Amino acid sequence: PIGFHNLSFYMLDEDTIGHDDVIGKVSLSREYISSQPRGIDSWINLSRVDPNEEVQGEISLELQVLKEAHRRVLCCHVIEARDLAPRDISGTSDPFARVLWNGQVLETAIIKKTRFPHWDEVLEFVLEEEMVGGALLTVEVWDWDMVGKNDFLGRVEFSLDALQKAPLKGWYRLLPFPSAEEDAGGKLGALRLRVRLAEDRILPSRYYQPLIDLLVESILCPPEEKDDITPLAVLEEVCSVESRQDVATKLVKIFLGQGIVVPFLNYLNLREVSRTTDPNTLFRSNSLASKSMEQFMKVRKRQGNILLFLDSNRKHIGLP
Repeated sequence: PIGFHNLSFYMLDEDTIGHDDVIGKVSLSREYISSQPRGIDSWINLSRVDPNEEVQGEISLELQVLKEAHRRVLCCHVIEARDLAPRDISGTSDPFARVLWNGQVLETAIIKKTRFPHWDEVLEFVLEEEMVGGALLTVEVWDWDMVGKNDFLGRVEFSLDALQKAPLKGWYRLLPFPSAEEDAGGKLGALRLRVRLAEDRILPSRYYQPLIDLLVESILCPPEEKDDITPLAVLEEVCSVESRQDVATKLVKIFLGQGIVVPFLNYLNLREVSRTTDPNTLFRSNSLASKSMEQFMKVRKRQGNILLFLDSNRKHIGLP
């Protein structure tokens, strides 16, 4: 997802009875992954897992200081939360919010069996006149347990200075309790990872439909003359060598979705063969046709033999 903050890998010891035991984890921040343009490929030591640090999600809050006749009131509107960490065996939680201010504690209602609770509750604290601006308002989210201790789900803090300057409203990322997370110096083992961040911004499908229609037209209504230009031919000409693999991957997905991937591959392969002048060369390894064939075979490798038509005489060529 576009808005992720951390990517975590957990090493578990499988137990046939009871819960699996967590050996350790590797956690990579989005910033660190983004700072490695060629990706990460290395051994990384496992770190210990602290339940109070296993938090995720965001909380929606509206905070403001109201001035009444003879007092000031700190209002904390706890609206909702989303994507909270699952703490129960059902894969959900029973979350409630706890607001702490100057030694006082107020709590919202408990919302059962959800990771997306909606509270819509206003909790108020009366501000003392001598209260200094550096004091902190803390909002915590917990998973209620009928038996045993409640499980921590995250927290966020705000200074009184910021609240007195202007009201705050928005979504705030839940954070763990402060700690100095360090790996275990290799005592828990290490995990070799290969990670690279490649961002694709995906719009609603209706924005892509005109382009898909143009590409499909190249296959369903092929040109009468060999040298006639089609939208797919234009795309093939303008894409760079470096981008051909990505273009081929997306084209194969598109034409698989349209149910005409074989005619699509026929079109590219016939164009490639017709443009090959060297009698000893059938395909160029870096062409869009060869990249598309490679991607198609990867997608369909578990679905039996592949039957394609690769020339105008429709000779069958079976590919295992």
